[in-house]
Amino acid sequence: MAPIIPLAMMPEGKDSKIISINAGKCLINRLRSMGFIENTLLKVKKGVNGSLIVSVNGCDYALGMGMATKIMVQEYSS
Repeated sequence: MAPIIPLAMMPEGKDSKIISINAGKCLINRLRSMGFIENTLLKVKKGVNGSLIVSVNGCDYALGMGMATKIMVQEYSS
């Protein structure tokens, strides 16, 4: 079983599953409204200048590293 790590540490091109979000209520609600929900699959598409481009449910989002460190993920292999 793959270890649980912050999204900020997930390499580009890897599929992962959201395990938890370790943040305050406002940020959790914001991320959930964007589709970042526990057990949802996502993919890190690119890391650019301290930000990540991630794909969730067919939508691409840019996240800052601060936000990405609060999202705990586990590598997922289909």
